[in-house]
Amino acid sequence: MLLSVSCSPAQESVSFMVFGDPAERQAYLDLVAAFEDAHLEINIEVTHIPSPRDYRDRLATEFAAGSPPDVTLMNYRRYGAFVANGLLEPVGPFLAESDLIQPADFYPITIDAFTWNGEITCIPQNISSLVVYYNQEMFDAASIPYPADDWTWDDFVKTAVTLTQDFDNDGMIDQYGLGVEPSLYRLAPFVWQNGGPIANSDEFPTRLTITRPPSQAALQWFVDLRQVHGVVPNRVEEAAQESESRFIGGSTAMFLNSRRGTPTYREIEDFVWDVAPLPRNQEVAGVLHSDAYCLSSTTENKDAAWMFIEFANSLTGQAIIAGSGRTVPSLIAVAESDAFLDPNQLPARSRVWLNTAVTLRLVPIISTWEEIESTASEEIERAFYGDISVEEAAFLIDSRTEEYFRLGISR
Repeated sequence: MLLSVSCSPAQESVSFMVFGDPAERQAYLDLVAAFEDAHLEINIEVTHIPSPRDYRDRLATEFAAGSPPDVTLMNYRRYGAFVANGLLEPVGPFLAESDLIQPADFYPITIDAFTWNGEITCIPQNISSLVVYYNQEMFDAASIPYPADDWTWDDFVKTAVTLTQDFDNDGMIDQYGLGVEPSLYRLAPFVWQNGGPIANSDEFPTRLTITRPPSQAALQWFVDLRQVHGVVPNRVEEAAQESESRFIGGSTAMFLNSRRGTPTYREIEDFVWDVAPLPRNQEVAGVLHSDAYCLSSTTENKDAAWMFIEFANSLTGQAIIAGSGRTVPSLIAVAESDAFLDPNQLPARSRVWLNTAVTLRLVPIISTWEEIESTASEEIERAFYGDISVEEAAFLIDSRTEEYFRLGISR
């Protein structure tokens, strides 16, 4: 959907493509309106793609065709494929001259995530992480205390088991304790918590390492959520109704997600929900979720495009987007303000994201990470639903992704 304001001959035009639900779309339109009010000489043409997958496909197509949007939002797991091929203009030189923002204003891990070959390539918008969303009413009905900040893997499993119920004793589960996507991105923090790596190097990875004992043990624990404890739906049930929909509909007690789900969950009227940190094991660890504003190298009006990126990541700009509920602002000052910690909006414990920021880690940043992650996730899903053993999955994860590491370019 293309939304634009007609521009006069004196105006410079900048194209901006984003994704997200209706609340996010409106927040971006508000951001653009605020920018244009302050910069009458610049017109921002907004293209909004609702589906993240469709957005990624559109990005790939337009960059391949040589006609990409001037400004795009990219996740740190995926921008490598573009910057390694010279398709993004590093914004570090612009940032160095900025009077509005400086690197020290941001959570350090977000700047690190978008630094390629020593240059800041994109400006991070958010510092989300994986948390446990939970239905307070289900906990109350089962007389279970809400999750503590220091709860363990054992606490987590016991809670999920207690909350998984067949109320009418017909042999069919009416309420699941947990919903989680069986993917490498969801598995990663649990591998780190168990003292294992997911790759053989943080800086120059050449293979995944799920076959290593602590890493494989974490995969086993993850798979056991379905195969041993039965606290998540099986494949057929998940295909019939995804776990996120079950959580929204009130038939799943806990759901693992990033801040992305908050705008949708705020529309729930039937129960009150909140968030808790991930359970911990030998170590405390979380996985970074972060998107950034990136500048295409083919952009003609680079100064105008940078002015928009700069404004979007200023105190004013990030506060506007934070109002949608979608982001945990990457600017420390905005994250610590009521723009994010709004006491009148769920979740009540938004500070969980800020308190756990120091525990976040990055998945490898390499140009072929999207292929690596999707391939590994296929095998994790097969093990999760009982098609293959954990040992087979670990071997296949490592062996099937080796070629993508050979083809990839690390930062």
